[in-house]
Amino acid sequence: MGQKLVIVESPAKAKTISKYLGKDFIVEASMGHIRDLPKSQLGVDKENNYTPKYITIRGKGELLEKLRKAAKKSDKIYLATDPDREGEAISWHLSKILNISDSEKCRIEFNEITKNAVKTAIKNPRTLNINLVDAQQARRVLDRLVGYEISPILWRKIRWGLSAGRVQSVALKMVCDRENEINTFSPKEYWSIDSKLLSPNSKKTFIVKLFSKDNKKIEIHNESESNKIIEELNSQNFVVDKIKKSQKNKNPLPPFTTSTLQQDAYKKLNFSTKRTMSIAQQLYEGIDIKSHGTLGLITYMRTDSVRVSEEAQKSAGEFIENNFGSEYKPENPRIFKSKKNIQDAHEAIRPSYIDLTPEKVKDSLKDEQYKLYSLIWKRFIASQMSSSILNTITVEVINGNYQLRASGSTVKFDGFMKIYEYSTDEEEESTYLPDLYEGDTLTKKSIEGKQHFTQPPAKYSEATLVKTLEEYGIGRPSTYSPIISTLLDRKYIERDKKTLIPTELGIIVNNVVSDYFKEIVDVEFTVDIEEKLDRVEEGKDNWNKVVDEFFKPIKESIEIAEKELSKITIEDKISEEKCDKCGRNMVIKHGRFGDFLACPGYPECKNTKPIVEKLDVKCPKCGENILIKKSKKGKKFFGCSGYPNCDYVSWFEPTNEKCDLCEGLMVKRYSKSKGNFLECSNPECKNKKYSDDKQI
Repeated sequence: MGQKLVIVESPAKAKTISKYLGKDFIVEASMGHIRDLPKSQLGVDKENNYTPKYITIRGKGELLEKLRKAAKKSDKIYLATDPDREGEAISWHLSKILNISDSEKCRIEFNEITKNAVKTAIKNPRTLNINLVDAQQARRVLDRLVGYEISPILWRKIRWGLSAGRVQSVALKMVCDRENEINTFSPKEYWSIDSKLLSPNSKKTFIVKLFSKDNKKIEIHNESESNKIIEELNSQNFVVDKIKKSQKNKNPLPPFTTSTLQQDAYKKLNFSTKRTMSIAQQLYEGIDIKSHGTLGLITYMRTDSVRVSEEAQKSAGEFIENNFGSEYKPENPRIFKSKKNIQDAHEAIRPSYIDLTPEKVKDSLKDEQYKLYSLIWKRFIASQMSSSILNTITVEVINGNYQLRASGSTVKFDGFMKIYEYSTDEEEESTYLPDLYEGDTLTKKSIEGKQHFTQPPAKYSEATLVKTLEEYGIGRPSTYSPIISTLLDRKYIERDKKTLIPTELGIIVNNVVSDYFKEIVDVEFTVDIEEKLDRVEEGKDNWNKVVDEFFKPIKESIEIAEKELSKITIEDKISEEKCDKCGRNMVIKHGRFGDFLACPGYPECKNTKPIVEKLDVKCPKCGENILIKKSKKGKKFFGCSGYPNCDYVSWFEPTNEKCDLCEGLMVKRYSKSKGNFLECSNPECKNKKYSDDKQI
């Protein structure tokens, strides 16, 4: 048998796969895409059925030559890129460059990088799926047409360097619309009444909430109405009318999809969508695990399906029975229903090796990898466990013609909640309830009216924006994270603590695109395009036709915008920093490498300065302020503002705290085992100070 060549996208994936294949196999990485549309021109022939013009990506020449040489020496070539549209397209481009025939069975794919999955794939190669390639090609051409046809209008009419994106524009409109809803929201007053009562059988009080009068839901609009009801409640007794006890099964959530993983990692770990996908990619492609070598720890992380393979269900069932007991394993494996209009090409995100618990691999993982793996592992195992059983109790109390209610629950059997908990709105409303009996007269401790105001819709967070995009059917698992990252990078939106808000620039761009390119920001139009791309993937529609249906109305809008849209000026934000050449207040400008300060007197004064962030800490050498700086590679460090006269520099954030032993400056440090701690910056001392406070 001669040499066989396997091509994947990344070196990490290549390293993992090499372990499973014998010495007859060479595994190389393409480092992502090999060919793409040119950056310097449109690269799409609009007059010739939107034919794309692909070129080799700059800097990939040497790599291509290496792949060609390896291909010539090989009897068989396997293209093992990711199992989705993007992966199929990369394989197709590789096949063209390496002169692989369309009829050649060269394409292999696997949902998890395990020995069994890789070996099975090698035995079952297939031809390239041109429908998948066409679907990706259509998306790429659509996005290029929007970006390269509309962006120049924004450059000329608003500011150079702006750009419009097909799906990003819809997301931007959603954020802007939400902000507008919040700003125009008019709150309405309403009141609630809580009564603190004591049962005759207990010394503990509990709260009941007023909910109806004469069995009709009650609405209290102001304080006088509230006071009148309280007066009536005070004049009569509280009596237990009905007690309803029952058992309720609480079912586990399905295993993660891309969207739900991003949402949960954001809520529980405070990870951005971009960070979540980057860590998940590492877990999928392979990590060196002590005593096991390089292993891919999770299945493919771009999926909208909650389907689980029978083999994985069986393994999970055995693990649950062996580690938790038979009562934690349901009689039949759970089958979760996926939503409509999903691709369902892959399983849900789950661990590749059930027995590799988070604790077993913790020492081999970075802290963030461990946290995300733990989240994925627990969610999957919980999804295959028995339901929790809750004892629920609802008590209705009457006072004259008023009805009040309280609900509570206790856990009878924890089931899946042994490893993964979540709470419903109903459970969060539940309260402690003592032993009560129908007919009990309750002792009144207090009655309180509480003023409330209706609240505007909440600002989007990354998690809720992803959830909304998915609910509408905008974008696909692979695009949620890039959509948000692009809007942040373009400074159309910004993070305000955990929420996303539009910037002035974002609002202006959204107004222009909404006024002149209504199709791009129309949710239904965008969803329709997504569905048509799915039809292309299924071989039911022609990709050129889909592009044409999209672009024709856009083309007309472009011509109108060019004629009608007048120049819009954006005022630069004025800083407090004075120009040290002419004394004017410097303004904040946006450049290719981020924001910087520039003199407004340009072109007479061309002075510019970087924007620096100051720490409230004095330099231990000269007493000047310490600044947060960035190295050429973008790594954050801390240096004295007195440079070059003072050479103080530190990779770790200095604090105002002095070392107990040598009076040196303490800096913030972190370790996986100890968490946050302080360390003396004096290399001869290195005194450490630990604290229970994780926010050191």
